[in-house]
Amino acid sequence: MGAVYRREMGAFFTSGLAYVFLAVFYIFSGYYFYNEVIAAGYTDTSPLFRDMFRIVLFLIPILTMRLLSEEKKNKTDQGLLTAPIGLWEIVMGKYFAAMTLYIIAESIIFVYAIVLGYLGDVVWATLLGNYFAMLLVGAAFIAVGLFVSSLTENQMTSAVVSMVILFFLYLFDSFADRFTWEWLYKLVTELSFYTRYIEFTQGVFNLTSVLFYISAAFIFNFLSVRVLEKKRWS
Repeated sequence: MGAVYRREMGAFFTSGLAYVFLAVFYIFSGYYFYNEVIAAGYTDTSPLFRDMFRIVLFLIPILTMRLLSEEKKNKTDQGLLTAPIGLWEIVMGKYFAAMTLYIIAESIIFVYAIVLGYLGDVVWATLLGNYFAMLLVGAAFIAVGLFVSSLTENQMTSAVVSMVILFFLYLFDSFADRFTWEWLYKLVTELSFYTRYIEFTQGVFNLTSVLFYISAAFIFNFLSVRVLEKKRWS
């Protein structure tokens, strides 16, 4: 797994994708930080994180679009699949590389916290709770993007399909409001990524939501492994 991880981290930076991802992330987070926190005269970063959920929804597919699709396009997937390495190690090496870059991007919040420290008292419990919530969301979304990337050799197709899927997951709340059956409303609400995320931004730590995001990440990584397994034996 370590070799795959190092290879992917190197590819992120040599291709320039890492710089584009980080730059766009910092631009949008800086914009929302100024408008939602600084200009509003607050030291509470919750509004920033609520807005960043939508930005992450569109940025993560760009981060994950090449992870496995590029292997198919360049015909290097067969060499990777026949290498003396487990399929889980391949998937997790690529997954953790994307997660590392995502964590680097998200950690800009601690720079913002230093700025806020000069303006007033930082509510660290809320800030860390929001940071952890966005980390969980990223873990689940990256797994979704990686799975979609395993299905196609076209990077743009991977990015667009991932965006559509993540946007669909984001709209679960809107779908739930249309159901008149209570059991169906509760089911859709329980599967809502956004509702569980908002709980954290409101200062509510829900262990069920933590397990939800971890489970979602595991399920989609498992599906990626199954796709590779099918290719290995085809």
